[in-house]
Amino acid sequence: MKTLLFIDSCIRKEQSRTKVIADAFVEKLRQSGEYSIETVDIDKIPLSPLGKREYEHRENLLAQSKFDDKLFDLPKQFAKADLIVVSAPFWDMGIPAKLKTYFENVSVSGFTFGFDGVQFKGLCNAEHMVYITTRGMDIVDGDEMEQASPYLRALCKFFGIGNFAMVSVSSLDVKPDEVDERLAAAVKQAEQLADTILRK
Repeated sequence: MKTLLFIDSCIRKEQSRTKVIADAFVEKLRQSGEYSIETVDIDKIPLSPLGKREYEHRENLLAQSKFDDKLFDLPKQFAKADLIVVSAPFWDMGIPAKLKTYFENVSVSGFTFGFDGVQFKGLCNAEHMVYITTRGMDIVDGDEMEQASPYLRALCKFFGIGNFAMVSVSSLDVKPDEVDERLAAAVKQAEQLADTILRK
């Protein structure tokens, strides 16, 4: 059975509009019987940005080949997953800070990417990363003020994940009368994307 890694950065949980879409996508794949689901709840796991102390500690562990240290549990989990799903609201033109810290913690040489002295190479097993998000603002995909998806696309390339897909819906705060309709359309799009992935 394949593994779907669900990276849940929706801190509002059941009240999160983003999570409504993400849950529909993940449930479609769960029901297929082809995927087991592993969830990383970004709000619940302890994460520290890489300051000098954290960076040097990690580098010392790597230098001593202490690859079984719990510090490397997250990059191991990320690297072995067959499908990555990132669920996060649109915050400050990008992704929540703690989600960025998560990616900083999984971006570890020898686990999610490698370097042979000449070039970098992604080491992740996943063929797809799916990013699911909602925006309260009237900012559509491709707008220069939308900096979340360019960052995640770049990570995909860096980690060796060949395909990036996004399900998004905008203007939920500026057009409150259309929220239900827009969310329903996004859920349908997410389920169709799940079907497409299952067919591959």
